[in-house]
Amino acid sequence: MATFAPSSLTLRALFKRAVERAGMRVRTPRVSGLTPSAKALFVAQAASRDRVLLVVPTDSDVERLTGDARFFLTALEGLSETDVARAVLPFPSHEVDPYRGLAPHMDIASARARVLHALTADTARIVIASAAGLLPRVSAPQHVQSTSLSLVPGQDISPIDLGDLLASAGYTRQDPVDESGEFCVRGGVVDFYPAGAKGPVRLEFVGDTIESIRTYDPATQRSILPLDQAAIVPLQDLLSEGDDTDRSATVFDYFWSHGKPSVLVSEPDEVAEHGEKLHAQVLASYEEATSKGNTVPDPSTLVIAWQEARAWLEGATALETLSLEDGSDTTHIASQPAQEFAGRIPDWVADIRRARERGETVLFIADSHGRAERTVELLADYEVFAVPVDRAEDSRTASVFVAQGHLSKGFRLPDAALQLWAETDVFEEERKATHERRRSAARTFLSDFRDLKLGDLVVHVDHGIGMFVGLKRIEVGQEVQEFMELRYYGEDKLFVPVERLDLVQKYTGGATPALDRLGGTTWEKAKTRVKKAMRDMAEELLKLYAARKAVPGHAFSPDSHWTQEFDDSFEWELTVDQQNAVNDIRGDMESPTPMDRLLCGDVGYGKTEVAMRAAFKAVMDGKQVAVLAPTTVLASQHFKTLKSRFAAFPVRIDMVSRFRSKAEQKQTLEDLAAGKVEILVGTHRLLSKDVQYRDLGLLIVDEEQRFGVAHKERIKQLRKRVDVLTMTATPIPRTLNMSLAGIRDMSIIETPPRDRLSIQTNVVRFDSAVIARAIRTEMERGGQI
Repeated sequence: MATFAPSSLTLRALFKRAVERAGMRVRTPRVSGLTPSAKALFVAQAASRDRVLLVVPTDSDVERLTGDARFFLTALEGLSETDVARAVLPFPSHEVDPYRGLAPHMDIASARARVLHALTADTARIVIASAAGLLPRVSAPQHVQSTSLSLVPGQDISPIDLGDLLASAGYTRQDPVDESGEFCVRGGVVDFYPAGAKGPVRLEFVGDTIESIRTYDPATQRSILPLDQAAIVPLQDLLSEGDDTDRSATVFDYFWSHGKPSVLVSEPDEVAEHGEKLHAQVLASYEEATSKGNTVPDPSTLVIAWQEARAWLEGATALETLSLEDGSDTTHIASQPAQEFAGRIPDWVADIRRARERGETVLFIADSHGRAERTVELLADYEVFAVPVDRAEDSRTASVFVAQGHLSKGFRLPDAALQLWAETDVFEEERKATHERRRSAARTFLSDFRDLKLGDLVVHVDHGIGMFVGLKRIEVGQEVQEFMELRYYGEDKLFVPVERLDLVQKYTGGATPALDRLGGTTWEKAKTRVKKAMRDMAEELLKLYAARKAVPGHAFSPDSHWTQEFDDSFEWELTVDQQNAVNDIRGDMESPTPMDRLLCGDVGYGKTEVAMRAAFKAVMDGKQVAVLAPTTVLASQHFKTLKSRFAAFPVRIDMVSRFRSKAEQKQTLEDLAAGKVEILVGTHRLLSKDVQYRDLGLLIVDEEQRFGVAHKERIKQLRKRVDVLTMTATPIPRTLNMSLAGIRDMSIIETPPRDRLSIQTNVVRFDSAVIARAIRTEMERGGQI
């Protein structure tokens, strides 16, 4: 069986040859021409001779280059996943201002502490640090060593003493252990979640001797991998010493503790800019704090100036993508970023053939085993012979080598005759982030009140339909407050405080109604009529659900090998709850009774992946799928996710929304009716009468609480034989009651995916500077706000 292993002999020889031919072993003060991913290859080969410190501008650079360097070091030296995770370590910044009363995220503090421990133990091969990560002062190395301990099978230490040591290192007693920084002692078993690790570790004792060490899944308590060692690392890079906080050291004291490492600086000008920016920000925060009369520590006790950091980096090798300088002190290594194809396989195949005509070796890096296998089959359809990297006997006839690993971007090394593509280059959906499209997306987030114009109709919960006159400032007591002014029948006026705008919403009923009278009975009568209509609709719904149970629907076929390939192409391992939900849904779909299942799970817990597997099953049976989302932005997000996930399979996915022109929507609906579109994504537009399916088999509704009942039930009335999957993070009482009563089935995803960052909450006084800094930090790391 092909392994696609990134540590195969073939891949190792390929990269070593590329390093030699590209001239990467030549060492000069400046190296230019390297793309970001090619820099990771340069760093990995440098680590074969010496320990390496790579300094990069931002924390997002740290994350990306850490993953890339791990891939290349694994390929060059054949390391296991565990060994490479110990050898290549990220060193991010705290991401918080020391004068704002915010604590760094536990995962960040743990990652930094893990690096300091690895440096004292001399086990780190490559450390990738951001400019801002170098400046904070830290505890002296001897204090980190005193609270650290390496553990191996056969070692003598009592479980109770081990628990005490974990507590002194900052770990918290918690049973079960499922978050970083927790531990528990249960007789002859000790569980703890090491700093910077991807999962918890379990030690089993015989008496006071460690018998075994292994990682385990906290959700199932099942073992994953045996370990030959584990380390207790302090959870903070700043430890307390007596009554005073020990900040006597810098991170450079650790980096240089076993001799000066090989120092590389990626884009030195950008690194200096970010380092100076952080130091200036700390000084400004200090001045602000002291101006308010607060007693705070001097900046020099918290951080070092960038000039001091620059002195430590003296003599480092500069890695620059573009360099204006040339000469004897500069080595130029020609590299080019890989072309992106966004799922256009014929274009990629054409580029593969051009690379082969140039005599280049072509390598494709897939994120998962399933995607690697699927790519081999996909290229075979175009008569391109692709083989796993471990099949050296086919090297002469192969057009493409396929390996498995995580690489952010591919690149080309002309001098080494190597063309490398990452999965994101070939299958990732094209980014259409034009200025106008960003503006359109932003507009969808604006509330109805931002769109209100003078004369618009609004509905007050207690007083009914009125006309919006404007905002008015009225003096109440000793202060001026702002009110929404509404006009009712007979020139009556109502002033609603802005803090009670939850009682008011914009009227969207269509025909223009008469204004209600303040204190009148028309509004109460209207609400009574609506309540009666809701009761009638509830009765109708019960009849509908009874009919759905009685009327046979489409019984989908059992899973095929394509289904297995689709599942395997998912780069992460499903949680137990996700797998149970997938099994429940597939069982429902294979039953002749139409499915009506509610899928509950918090944001980020993997509901979309479960739904996409249901969609794939429907499409494989020749059925069409409709994905209904409450907002245009969410519909666009689902569209992009589906396009990326289905990129390697012959499935056409399209969307109807305000982001598409009328002509585009018209063509899409024509293709939908003809059966040329298998999956259609959209908002309420999917409910229009002109949307006709050739053979609809599955309806997926996201966040149903944001739709009107009539909207959702309209499709169900028209398609009594259609399977329905509803996803929500917050089910409304009606839906939850129907599920609990057995009218609808329900699956719940309660466990978060592995490696999902836990949410960190800081409660502080309102401070606009804190908010601004938090927003800037999140934007710099590429996150969402």
